[in-house]
Amino acid sequence: MATTDHRKQSLYFPEDMLEEIQREATRQDRSLSWIVQQAWKVARADIRRMPSVNDVLGPLPPRPVAPAAQTATSAPAVVTTSAPASSDEPSKP
Repeated sequence: MATTDHRKQSLYFPEDMLEEIQREATRQDRSLSWIVQQAWKVARADIRRMPSVNDVLGPLPPRPVAPAAQTATSAPAVVTTSAPASSDEPSKP
């Protein structure tokens, strides 16, 4: 005789979906579990073709770290740079 692995798992369905599954289970004189298992067997190939969240979004860039002491009223820092003097030009004293 084959043994069956019975593991409990809580699944959450929207109320209207659960009511529909219950009506179908009653109609077929089957358990809710049996209906959901059969639905998975029928739909799993379609579900496996759906992209995962990572496939759709791709890898997320790292989030920038905000400076600890910056306040809303502080002005952003300005950095100015100048190009180095060319070796062809005479240096100014």
